[in-house]
Amino acid sequence: MHTHSLPELAAGLREKKFSSRELTQHYLNRIAALDGDINAYVTVTPERALAQAAAADALIAAGKAGPLTGIPLGQKDIFCTKGVRTACGSKMLDSFVSPYDATIVEKLDAEGMVMLGKLNMDEFAMGSSNETSYYGPVKNPWDKTRVPGGSSGGSVACVAAGLAPIATATDTGGSIRQPAALTNLTGIKPTYGRVSRYGMIAFASSLDQAGVVARSAEDAAYVMQAMSGFDPKDSTSVDRPVDDLVSGLGHSIKGLTIGLPKEYFADGMAPGVRALVEQAIETLKGLGVRFKDISLPNSPLSVPTYYVVAPAEASSNLARFDGVRYGHRAEGAKSLGELYERSRGEGFGAEVQRRIMIGTYVLSHGYYDAYYLQAQKVRRLIYDDFKRAFADGIDLVLSPTATDVAFKFGDKSDDPVAMYLNDIYTIAANLAGIPAMSLPCGFVDGLPTGFQLMGNFFSEARMLNVAHQFQQATDFHKQWPTEFAS
Repeated sequence: MHTHSLPELAAGLREKKFSSRELTQHYLNRIAALDGDINAYVTVTPERALAQAAAADALIAAGKAGPLTGIPLGQKDIFCTKGVRTACGSKMLDSFVSPYDATIVEKLDAEGMVMLGKLNMDEFAMGSSNETSYYGPVKNPWDKTRVPGGSSGGSVACVAAGLAPIATATDTGGSIRQPAALTNLTGIKPTYGRVSRYGMIAFASSLDQAGVVARSAEDAAYVMQAMSGFDPKDSTSVDRPVDDLVSGLGHSIKGLTIGLPKEYFADGMAPGVRALVEQAIETLKGLGVRFKDISLPNSPLSVPTYYVVAPAEASSNLARFDGVRYGHRAEGAKSLGELYERSRGEGFGAEVQRRIMIGTYVLSHGYYDAYYLQAQKVRRLIYDDFKRAFADGIDLVLSPTATDVAFKFGDKSDDPVAMYLNDIYTIAANLAGIPAMSLPCGFVDGLPTGFQLMGNFFSEARMLNVAHQFQQATDFHKQWPTEFAS
């Protein structure tokens, strides 16, 4: 059952080939048998899952099921889930049990989906390899000596290994797309404001956006449809109708114009990855897509801009974790100052502490104008580059997702700058607030890679349709890591 697509699972449930309870138990059994090797889950919720499955079976029997009723999923452990630990990959929140559900948890529960558990992640979503989690690193199902990417490493490893058919994820600078590329999955980050951030523990509030990782664009479209929409509880949520993402998948893409930014095809990309991205371009040409060389001249400034803006926002957001109200509290502190220092020193890992210190520095008196304000001005220039491209008749922009295939554990742990450069192709979309997605395009020495599509605001339907048409013409997304296929 774990090799079926979401529409196939929905059809099987409707036709009584299996029940939601049987499907859920199948995945719980796989988690018990296989996740010890992968470490994708930090919390498994079998009682909750089986209760939700029973409720879904009742809806199906009554003829009241929707397209996602009874289908299991994994939730990234950044989304608050009522009555379940929500730790965000950190010792700081190891004891935190949320008293409420995040909006996307509510929305997917309302669709009748079944939550199998909470998924491992880089601490507070800060990382590109899932090596910063308090609960240990997540392993890549394609090669367990290599990273799955981050920060949504648990989400992608879970789906790639068949421990859930789909998973939620978040993307602040590429944390859906980069790990999706490294594990042969489809991952989509929608337009900023398209999906509610209420109940999603904040890293960098102007950049964070929730999305999904799936085996195909079609699967992703079903869940994105359910997740999207205005939320009055989120001040950054956009009050705009949601396109029908699923029905838009069958449209011809002949005549679309896709831009190829010269800055993304310069030096730095591994030759094997370049060859596969170029092959994907040829496939799309065969489907009638036109390509045009473009320039996004400020995109090389994305990484330094991001690593001023994101740590600044992180230092502000994480100030609430002080050992007083909730979260980790140091034992035996003799003063309030000592309580703050020790609780934060013990509760936060090295990467989180590094980013808090950078963020505090760039926001401090005398440095705000020199760093943070300048970074925001450059951010606007990056946005303007995309705005000009789309105004000039470009429907989508195509680029590599990652510079290379998954690297081995420890290869970049001692070099934060090298680690940060993993997101060089993905960060600009977050700074501009536009939607972007990654989809598989082949293998280099048995390891998967992907290419990225970026679109204008609220063009998720077009982007997903192009991805779907590409996947109808190729079978990369249907390949499984051998150990987890059966």
